[in-house]
Amino acid sequence: MKNDKAVSIEPVVDPTVAPIGKVFKNRIKILKVILYIFLILLSVISIIPFVMMMVNATRSNTEIIRGFTLVPGTSFFDNYDVLIRYMNVWRGFANSLFVATTVTVLNAYFSALTAFAMAFYEFKGKTFIFGAFLVVMMVPGQLGLLGQYELNSTLGILDTYWPLIIPAIAAPFTVFFFRQYLVSSMQISILEAARIDGASEIYMFHRIVLPILKPAIATQAIFTFIGTWNNYMTPLIMLRTPSKFTLPVMMGALSGSPVAMNLGAMYLGIAISVVPIMVAFIFLSKHIINSISAGAVK
Repeated sequence: MKNDKAVSIEPVVDPTVAPIGKVFKNRIKILKVILYIFLILLSVISIIPFVMMMVNATRSNTEIIRGFTLVPGTSFFDNYDVLIRYMNVWRGFANSLFVATTVTVLNAYFSALTAFAMAFYEFKGKTFIFGAFLVVMMVPGQLGLLGQYELNSTLGILDTYWPLIIPAIAAPFTVFFFRQYLVSSMQISILEAARIDGASEIYMFHRIVLPILKPAIATQAIFTFIGTWNNYMTPLIMLRTPSKFTLPVMMGALSGSPVAMNLGAMYLGIAISVVPIMVAFIFLSKHIINSISAGAVK
């Protein structure tokens, strides 16, 4: 009787053919490299206009016409002297900063207060009011400028900052955004537990609702601040005294002045008007990232 020996059959592997997993990983790496190169290219393209603006603000008119270079010029103070000779740039900067900051703070607070009521309170006409918010969101703001002008003229508040601040206190889109954020991120049981503990409605709003809304507030603050800072038409219509003009209105008034012939001075004025927006965006964007988890847990 012969002993049966187990015969093992080894699969034949062609060494010239790479494993499928290794090929797949190599393709993923190549795609990542292509994607990173594409994103870096987009970043460079986005940064170039700001670099050109900063560099040209330090160059003379002749140097700017001659061509672009990344080397800063030596005409910064000359451009600054020309700019302030025809425009009180820092007064306009202060006016724009005051209006934009006030609008951003009031818009965030009162819109959050309104959204809190729309999300967790039941009252007559709630559905109608919410529908009115949605309808107003679809109407361009420019269509109401004539009515705003007549109303502000009747109230006697033209040539003041009130027409720029009051309409933005409870913006429909901000209220809608905050309301949807609260509905999706906050449970009403938290408020019920706070009421059982004896907390007032205002206390709950400040200690519970606002911390949860921090990411949404930071997001809307970016758009509100930038939109208010860049607003040109409304201040142009509502303000009459040159010393009260915001920076965009002052920059628009330079189009017919000798400063328009000095490209370096124009670039410098644009740089002064753009830098606060860049700083606000960088600061608030970082705030959003850092407070998403913390705001939700609170």
